[in-house]
Amino acid sequence: MNDLKDSEAYERAKKKVDAEKGFYSHLTAYVIINIALLLMSIDLDFIFLSWASWKFSLTTPVLWGIGLLIHGICVFGPSMRIFKRWEEDKIKKLMDKDDF
Repeated sequence: MNDLKDSEAYERAKKKVDAEKGFYSHLTAYVIINIALLLMSIDLDFIFLSWASWKFSLTTPVLWGIGLLIHGICVFGPSMRIFKRWEEDKIKKLMDKDDF
């Protein structure tokens, strides 16, 4: 029984670490790509003097940043007990069913 609890604790910890790794990968991609977009828009502005390039270069980081914020809240914020409870209930239901 103790091995089962240790195994469950290990799986929960592994899920948490995987979620954090996913967030940091997302953050890294966000920073690198948005720096590249910023550098491209600066060069384009000197050539074309277009407000559209600035609009594009500002829209992407803002919208992507909102998604990144939501991702961070899901990973590091208060636990989403409703979703976790639903997931555990669904797993128990499927395990009880035997024909999944």
